[in-house]
Amino acid sequence: MDSFKIKGDFIKLNQLLKLMGWCSSGAEANAAIEQGLVMVNGNVETRKRNKIMPSFQVTYGANTVLIE
Repeated sequence: MDSFKIKGDFIKLNQLLKLMGWCSSGAEANAAIEQGLVMVNGNVETRKRNKIMPSFQVTYGANTVLIE
């Protein structure tokens, strides 16, 4: 499992997918989220701009990241 340290209070889910390199564009990240392929804290998340905060765990495919 990877970890990712955010600056500020939160990061938007679609931005995180791009920054992690899991999606090559915002459109690809949005599509993955809309299709229910992304999980936040073990639950399917379909809100593209969901605020991801420290201690959250995000999973996309075989990739998982813990937010610090």
